[in-house]
Amino acid sequence: MIILGTNSIKDTGYDVANSCRFDRASSTKLERTPSGAGNRRTFTFSCWFKLGNLPSSQSDYYQIFGGTTGGVNEGLFISDSDQFYLWMENTGALITNQKLRDSSAWYNVIMAVDTTNSTADNRLRLYLNGSEITSFGTRSNPTQNYDSAVNNTSVQNIGERQNDDYFDGYMAEVVMVDGQQLTPSSFGKFDSNSPTIWKPKDVSGLTFGTNGFYLDFEDSSSLGNDAAGSNNFTATNLAATDQATDTPTNNFATWNPLFGASNLSYAEGNAEISCSADGWFESGATIGISTGKWYFELKCTLGSGTYSSESIKFGTCDASRINDGSGEIQRAENHYQADGNSVNDDTISGVGTFPTFTTGDIVGCAVDMTNRKIYYHKNGTYINSGNPSSGSNGFDISSSFDFVLPAISMYESGTKGEVNFGNPSFSISSGNADADGYGNFEYSVPSGFYALCTKNLAEYG
Repeated sequence: MIILGTNSIKDTGYDVANSCRFDRASSTKLERTPSGAGNRRTFTFSCWFKLGNLPSSQSDYYQIFGGTTGGVNEGLFISDSDQFYLWMENTGALITNQKLRDSSAWYNVIMAVDTTNSTADNRLRLYLNGSEITSFGTRSNPTQNYDSAVNNTSVQNIGERQNDDYFDGYMAEVVMVDGQQLTPSSFGKFDSNSPTIWKPKDVSGLTFGTNGFYLDFEDSSSLGNDAAGSNNFTATNLAATDQATDTPTNNFATWNPLFGASNLSYAEGNAEISCSADGWFESGATIGISTGKWYFELKCTLGSGTYSSESIKFGTCDASRINDGSGEIQRAENHYQADGNSVNDDTISGVGTFPTFTTGDIVGCAVDMTNRKIYYHKNGTYINSGNPSSGSNGFDISSSFDFVLPAISMYESGTKGEVNFGNPSFSISSGNADADGYGNFEYSVPSGFYALCTKNLAEYG
């Protein structure tokens, strides 16, 4: 198996259990107003994040964290050019040359501030994945001893800037230390066996200060809970289903906007995909499959026009054919079409008509690259009496394709698919994990099959 992101190691020493899924289209955010001011000159903010839609695709900024003063928000953003933008005072801004364009990767960003420092370039410091960023297209430092809006008695925001600039994606291990300008070693470390991989460490022992906080997102009923004290945030438009298990220590597959064709849009941390026009448009996942046994599901909503009976094709696709101009999943290892008439146009014949699926149905896909077989079910009943666990009645995967991607083609405006690679964006009524305890699926994971995540990649990929 090949993953397009990072942190594909089995053992991290410290495991992050949960993240919070922020959906820009739903105007999700966390905010609090401190009752008293903390240290407005010296503080450190750290968080891990994984992007959903890229800011450049939305032509707008994404706020990560900040505070308000006089109607202006100061803090850390990602710009509409996919660059970090640290704004502090009218003349104080850092804009990186580096761009963030990988929706499959977890990043750790640290904003370390000390405006009392006599060295101007040390007043605002940015770190990405353990290393300090030193290349800036714009560098304008705040005046010495400047009192920022962070830690003030004004609104403090995570994921939003006063009804605008909403973040899209996932955040985990969100930490603010009031009163200290810290270095990355307080929040993470490089893996001893893979020294280019930056991984989180336990931050519970830090001294957080007056307005400091630690959001671990482990309480789905209170996603703004401060695990370090009582500086809780109020959640807006966030539900229990926004507690995610996609984290920097176990990165799950999602749909990848960089593969997606035009007229497809993404939501819910790239777990949801929808079509805005008639005509075949396709997208692939952030994890590709070359070996091992893997399971995933799709909950579908069909459009209501002429093509509603065939508006989704779901399965796997030869990776070289993603965005080949056809718009469809062509030369697929297999695909299961909503009208039941198309399962691998290239290599399977005489299969007969499959059951149709429609709005509300869940289609399951079990891919066995070890034995080059693929299996589908509709609402838990496998097609052609297939049994992935025993290896019987599966459909052949062509020997000419060594690397495939989970993929989807959509035809009709209004068609939507909610994929579940083990980290669902929708409510699960039953709850089924794989044998190693990873993933949350509506239907049972076949014996020997696993969720598409980096913990399993390190073990079985």
